[in-house]
Amino acid sequence: MEFEALIRLPVFIGLFVVLAVIEVYAPRRVRVQPRTSRWVTNWGMTLLNFVTLRALAFALPLLAVGAAMDAEAQGWGLLNALDWPLWLEVLLTILILDFAIWLQHLITHKVPLLWRLHRVHHADVDLDVTTAIRFHPVEIALSMVLKVGLVYLLGPAAIAVVLFEVLLNGTAMFNHANIRLPLWLDAVVRRVLVTPDMHRVHHSVHRAEHDSNYGFALSIWDRLFGTYIAQPADGHDGMKTGLEWQDTRPSKLGWSLWLPFAKR
Repeated sequence: MEFEALIRLPVFIGLFVVLAVIEVYAPRRVRVQPRTSRWVTNWGMTLLNFVTLRALAFALPLLAVGAAMDAEAQGWGLLNALDWPLWLEVLLTILILDFAIWLQHLITHKVPLLWRLHRVHHADVDLDVTTAIRFHPVEIALSMVLKVGLVYLLGPAAIAVVLFEVLLNGTAMFNHANIRLPLWLDAVVRRVLVTPDMHRVHHSVHRAEHDSNYGFALSIWDRLFGTYIAQPADGHDGMKTGLEWQDTRPSKLGWSLWLPFAKR
């Protein structure tokens, strides 16, 4: 599965650098906390997530792309039973997996136990490109298990799963980035993809707003299922992001890792 890393890693690094540079010269909002402390914590969680997935690979040797290769070899899954063109298979895989991620995201907000894990992501009082990689390791592990199960049921081509992962990672960094898009461009892009202004509403401290705009890549699902809010009530400059009761401790790695088990 070396080809997966050869595709995903350069795209991830390149896009991260581009967005981080744009954040310096064209930020959408003024930072609440220094970049250094937040980035150390958010990258620290990413490294822990990498270790978690490597450990999970011992118990579940085939992660998402490996599961697609195994399903193809075994003839398992819906798409392996159908002789459809690769382009159609890729399109369906992206649509189905993106909807599954949208639904999973919604569920993490509705189930109290899952919300305790997911609120680690929401605890970031600033939003920037590193917020896209700020997830608790337990949530990452659970998400991968669900994704592997879905891949076995769907039976997509491995390249389709790789392309979906590239799209998901890229759009997540884009829509968490603290960048200012011209309003006309935002209006055009959000017809298809989730934009930074659209996703920022989801990180509002107001419950009605953070229970909206669940999409990471495609914006269609929130419009279809009535969870779309175009703009925050307090405006993008005045809105507060994060958890309503929190302080600045999300910039501390230990605090963030312990948050799911805290009494609040």
